[in-house]
Amino acid sequence: MPGSYEEKYKSKINFFGLKPSPLCFKILWTMPFGQKIKLLDLGCGEGRNAIFFAKNGYEVTAFDLAKMGVEKTMKNAKKAGVKINVFQADMNEYRLKEKFDVIFSIGALHYIKPQLRKDVLDNYRDFTVDGGLNVHSVILQKPFIPRAPDAEDTAHLWHSGDLFSYFSDWQIDLCEEEIFDCNSSGVPHKHAVNRIIAKKI
Repeated sequence: MPGSYEEKYKSKINFFGLKPSPLCFKILWTMPFGQKIKLLDLGCGEGRNAIFFAKNGYEVTAFDLAKMGVEKTMKNAKKAGVKINVFQADMNEYRLKEKFDVIFSIGALHYIKPQLRKDVLDNYRDFTVDGGLNVHSVILQKPFIPRAPDAEDTAHLWHSGDLFSYFSDWQIDLCEEEIFDCNSSGVPHKHAVNRIIAKKI
């Protein structure tokens, strides 16, 4: 995640809020609490989704490039009364060495350099347990949607079908696109996203 988030996360207010992504509820429905479920949150930001899963009994590991994001996640987790293993790491460099039941990301995979995508996604696939999930939401490039005014140079948008191609040999439980309004920069704009829930069979 780019350095600009260091400044955004310094505020006492949570930049992305603490409400979990709707995708979190879909995971909870698929893999309900009742057994030990290990989940990895990639690019966890201030911890809103990681905290949700920890509250629901998951064993959560999370990382983010922004140091302030990691500190905010730890602070928010403590306030919520949950335990999260959170650390600072760069998705372009960090590789998994232990397996997870769920590998999860919201608006983070576009910070992976395009030439490294296959290597990184192959690593995530390899370290997902049989029957486990990869659940991701990526920002798409569309010719009719201008680039966001606060987009960083380190953001490499995906194209329709890209994400599916990495999991085409898995069971696809969800693959959808949506265009929504955003005001993150103070300037109204739109984003197109692709969401996927893929199960390793």
